[in-house]
Amino acid sequence: MSLLNPSSTKAPIQLDKVVNDFVVKFANVNGSGSASANSMFAKAIFRMGIPVSPRNIFPSNIQGAPTWYEVRVSEQGYLGRRGGQVELMVSVNPQSMAEDVNSVCPGGYFFYDNTYPLDFKLIRDDIHYIGLPLTEITNATFNDPRRRQLFKNIIYVGSLAYLIGIEFEALESIVNDTFKAKPKLIEPNIFALQLGFDEAKAAFDKPLPLQLERRDKNDGKIMLEGNAACGLGAVYGGATVCAWYPITPSTSVAEGFEKYAKKLRIDPDTGENNFAIIQAEDELSAIGMVIGANWNGARSFTATSGPGVSLMQEFLGLAYFAEIPAVLVDVQRTGPSTGMPTRTQQSDLLISAYASHGDTKQVCLFPATPKECFELTADAFDIADRLQTPVIMLTDLDLGMNEHICEDLEWDDSRLYDRGKVLSAKDLDEIGRFGRYLDVDGDGITSRTIPGAHPEKGAFFTRGTSRDEYAVYTEKGEAYERNMERLLVKWKTAPEYLPKPVVTARNNDTKIGVVHYGTSLEATHEALDQLKAAGHSANDIRILAFPFSSEVLDFIEQHDEIFVIEQNRDAQMKTLLVNELEIAPRSLKSVLQFNGDPISANFIRTSMEETLNTNEAAKTA
Repeated sequence: MSLLNPSSTKAPIQLDKVVNDFVVKFANVNGSGSASANSMFAKAIFRMGIPVSPRNIFPSNIQGAPTWYEVRVSEQGYLGRRGGQVELMVSVNPQSMAEDVNSVCPGGYFFYDNTYPLDFKLIRDDIHYIGLPLTEITNATFNDPRRRQLFKNIIYVGSLAYLIGIEFEALESIVNDTFKAKPKLIEPNIFALQLGFDEAKAAFDKPLPLQLERRDKNDGKIMLEGNAACGLGAVYGGATVCAWYPITPSTSVAEGFEKYAKKLRIDPDTGENNFAIIQAEDELSAIGMVIGANWNGARSFTATSGPGVSLMQEFLGLAYFAEIPAVLVDVQRTGPSTGMPTRTQQSDLLISAYASHGDTKQVCLFPATPKECFELTADAFDIADRLQTPVIMLTDLDLGMNEHICEDLEWDDSRLYDRGKVLSAKDLDEIGRFGRYLDVDGDGITSRTIPGAHPEKGAFFTRGTSRDEYAVYTEKGEAYERNMERLLVKWKTAPEYLPKPVVTARNNDTKIGVVHYGTSLEATHEALDQLKAAGHSANDIRILAFPFSSEVLDFIEQHDEIFVIEQNRDAQMKTLLVNELEIAPRSLKSVLQFNGDPISANFIRTSMEETLNTNEAAKTA
């Protein structure tokens, strides 16, 4: 294996042998079938017991534009994006080759299809070039044009198996599982893998110094997309109605719910569905259907992204003011407007927390893993019923549409759904006059009824206009004020029912604290480990819910220097902390990434280091 440019007098850097700790990036053409092959590559590494973190970076068009698939291998278990240049680039897209060559670290490897000569402008003296005639091989082996395109991807996966040490048995097991419903495809896929392996072995005298070795670090773990986990969580959370309108990147939440409901929500006696899925004409209609179904006693939800949340604002205000449970899964993407619909961000925080006009505040949950997507989606239905209000789950494209390693999902079969303060017909007979908005317990949460529970008593209809404690329409200011003050009492009660933040203490004496939420988790923890090794120890708190519990303010007050890590431009979590906890804005320092890529450990570390070093220099000046 030698440098492509033989006239160069400068030999490329030789990397020392690296085991289970590097990044491989694939550059393909969207619509070429590469995603399946690249996913096979990542899953085979997972089955070797090695922690792996794949991310699909794809365009919003259907076919033809460049797409990338980044796979991080980390024996230490760091599953966030590392950032920086990659050790191995697999480039089979001429459109992006200039960019792809530049993304390789010095001493790294550029794997390409050398059926055609490489443009001399793409030659770097400090990296290694690995050429294999993929097009020539596929043309000589397969007659059908589509098969040639698809199997070229499988062939390069087989070549990588030789070059970096993927166990062939692991690849075979992936093929068998993938095509078990189409067994005729198993043999040709394994043939293509073997072909790629043999061609690489014949062309190169030895594998790369980037090597995989079997471990047992994935026991009790699975690979799962966050959207699928949300769909499954909705089933286990008791949802029977899903009303939605398709929008990237949330569509697979509804698809996941349908998939699992067809297995778990079928009447065993009649074979009929015990669930309903409605594709509405738009997002506004979808949330309206959800509110109507919840009002009538079902557990109902919808899934959308930022543009959909914008359209749902009026109905979210209705559910807040009329106090109707509802669950909304917002899989965030890059905005505003259409923005970059296939890129990730955390930019819907403020529009969700203060959704609708007037004085409204909405409960929000922030999962960071597929396991939390499952658990918090299921919990969201209990929370919505207890508080009689919408609950908005804020995930993002990175979590929702990529497969992540997480702990195996668990469920307690003895768990009962908590419907909150729902009065039965017997309860209504035992009380005098029913007050739908009458706070008896002092927690701001009133009692509700399911329409039809009693032939005469209870709430049969609702409205979004002002009313008194007995749901009688009024425009008297004092009645409106009492109702709004009670809603504020309920808001202060809400943290009792919400998941608590997670604090990671690395040094009890440090005055540096970090606040983060959602998918910033993995990159944040890796960055803080690196900073600790460099002499900057910091504790961190991960926020799981809004409104904030007292632990959030306690953590901030215990540290002199607070960094807030976010994936948006306008520091939206910082804004919430300042507004809700009355914290001085200057006491919070923002670390903001908003280019559409998942935040990386390198970005967090360098951003914090710059501030910390500047502060230290100022103290010694």
